[in-house]
Amino acid sequence: MPQPPKNLTAQLLLEEEDFDRFSRSSLNSQEACYKIIEPETESVWGWVSIDNTQRGPGLGGIRMAQNLSLNEVRRLARVMTLKNSAACIPYGGGKAGLVLNDLAPFSDPKNRAILMGKFADALFELEDYVPAPDMGTNEKDIQIIHNNHSLKLGTEKHSRGGAGRPIDKGGIPIDDWELTAHGLFSAIKAIESVDESLDLSKTNFIVQGFGNVGAPMALKLQEAGATLIGASDINMAIWNPNGLDVHVMNKLRNEPGGLRNYPLAVEKRFSPDKLDWLLEAPCDVLIPCARPDAITAKNVDRVQCRYILQGANTPSSKPIEYYLHHRHNILSLTDFIVNAGGVIGCAVERNMIVDDSYADKAKQIGVRTYVENLISNTITKNVLENHTRMNDCKGYIFRDAATDLAMERLVSKEIWL
Repeated sequence: MPQPPKNLTAQLLLEEEDFDRFSRSSLNSQEACYKIIEPETESVWGWVSIDNTQRGPGLGGIRMAQNLSLNEVRRLARVMTLKNSAACIPYGGGKAGLVLNDLAPFSDPKNRAILMGKFADALFELEDYVPAPDMGTNEKDIQIIHNNHSLKLGTEKHSRGGAGRPIDKGGIPIDDWELTAHGLFSAIKAIESVDESLDLSKTNFIVQGFGNVGAPMALKLQEAGATLIGASDINMAIWNPNGLDVHVMNKLRNEPGGLRNYPLAVEKRFSPDKLDWLLEAPCDVLIPCARPDAITAKNVDRVQCRYILQGANTPSSKPIEYYLHHRHNILSLTDFIVNAGGVIGCAVERNMIVDDSYADKAKQIGVRTYVENLISNTITKNVLENHTRMNDCKGYIFRDAATDLAMERLVSKEIWL
C-alpha cells in the first residue's frame, strides 16, 4: 500500500521539457512549470504550473486525481489566467496537481495530513503560486498549507498559504458555501434574461459529476422549478425523463456506492465504464462538472441540448464549441466566465487577511453575503457582455468573446474586489 512521501520538493522543468517543441508565442508559453518529486526515490508526485503573473501571483486549485498529466495541469493553469483576468481579481493563473494512482490510502486523515504537509514544504519555495481547493482537495488541505507557511514565516497574518480555508480559521469555504454553484446559477439566470425561449421553471437538465459543484447546482435549479433528469458520479449514471429527486441524491452522494444506491424509479442506469453515455441524453441544459474533455469529437454529434453550462474546467475545446454552435446551434458557456465563483471567494479571503479596512467592509455586510453578491454581479455582467459581443461579431462563439474580454483585462489590470 502506498505510503506518504518522506519529503517533497519542487524541481523546475527545463524549457525543452516544459514548452511546445516549436512555438514560443505568449499564447503557448508559460512562466514556469515544476515537477514535485520525492528526492530520495526521484518519484514524481505531481506538477505545478504558473501560467502568468501579470495581474499578480498565479492563483489556482490543487487537483488530486489518478492519471493526472502535466499537460492537464498546464491547460488548467491557462484557464485560471483567463478566469482571474475576466473576473477582475488581482491574480494571475496557476494550477497544481497531485498524482495518486491509488487514492484509498490517502482517505486516512493521518496519511493525508502527512502528504499535504510535505506538499506544503515544496510549495513554500514557489512565491508566485497561490493554492486553493480543487477536485479531490478541500479547505482542510489548504489550512494545512497555511499552517505550514505560518510556522515558517512566524506569523498567522500572511497571504502565502493559499485560500479557501475553513470558516472557523478565518477562511471562505468554497464548497461549504457552494460558491462555484452560486456563480453557475447566476450565469444561467443571466442567459434566461436574454433568451425569451428559456424558462428555468420549464427546463430539464443533466449534471455530469454530482459532487461539490454539481449537487448544489442541481438543488438551485430544482428550487427554480427546473427538473433534473440525469446525473452521474464515479459509481453510476442514472436517467429518468420524468425527473430525479435531488434531495434523495444529495443524501447519497457521500455514502459508499453513491448514486448506485438511488432507490427511486429510473429509466436507464450506466455503469462506470459507460458514464459518458449520459452526456448524449436529450435535455435543455447540460452541466458537465467532472474532468476535462467530456465532450470531444467522439460524442459531439450525439449531444442533444440547447445550452452547455461548463461547471468543470475545460470540459470541451474551442474547435468542439465551434462545431456545437455552428452545426447544432448549441451554446456552450465558457468555463472561465461561468464557474469563477470559487476563485472570487479566494480573492476576497486573501484581501481580508492583508487589508483590515476591506475586511471591515465585508463584515459589515456579512462576509458570505458580500462574496455572493460579488460573484453574482461579476458573472452576470460578464455573461451579458460576452453574449452581446458574440452576437455583434459574425462567426463568433461565446469562447471567442470571453477570450477577448479576458485578454483585455489581463492588460488593463482592472480590479473589482
